[in-house]
Amino acid sequence: MTDHNKEFWDRLDGVMAGMLAVKGEKLDAMSPNLRDGGKDGNVWFITAKGTDLVDAVESGSKAAQFVIADRSAHLWADVDGTLELSQDSAVLDELWSPMAAAWFDDGREDPDVRLLCFTPHKAEASLTTESAVKFFYEIAKANMSDSTPEGGWQGTITF
Repeated sequence: MTDHNKEFWDRLDGVMAGMLAVKGEKLDAMSPNLRDGGKDGNVWFITAKGTDLVDAVESGSKAAQFVIADRSAHLWADVDGTLELSQDSAVLDELWSPMAAAWFDDGREDPDVRLLCFTPHKAEASLTTESAVKFFYEIAKANMSDSTPEGGWQGTITF
């Protein structure tokens, strides 16, 4: 039996971007970061002071949504959870990268650097077939029979 929770984290580790929002607000494009493949159960985002997301959570944790549509990771998901501002300098040091540095004039020491922690609770997800050969086989089989192509798994993941 497939562990969809583990498969979700494994695939999320290869995702370069998604859309993040405090529930009911506009979605913003963000780059997710995982610690140790997501074993801490959180998705981390490096952003800047003054952004809508930082402003929204400065007063405390808020219900949030993270949306992923990544063809290369074969992952599509709408994830509900909570978002909060983190002051964990060790986590920021661990996640810091040249990509993050490109957004800040003073690099890691820039006073505007902020770290957000998204803790997922539940996801509606599609984990699609990773093999192009299998996908085309399923399409051909469906066209020659009364079957529906098997494209992967779709359902709810609880974290």
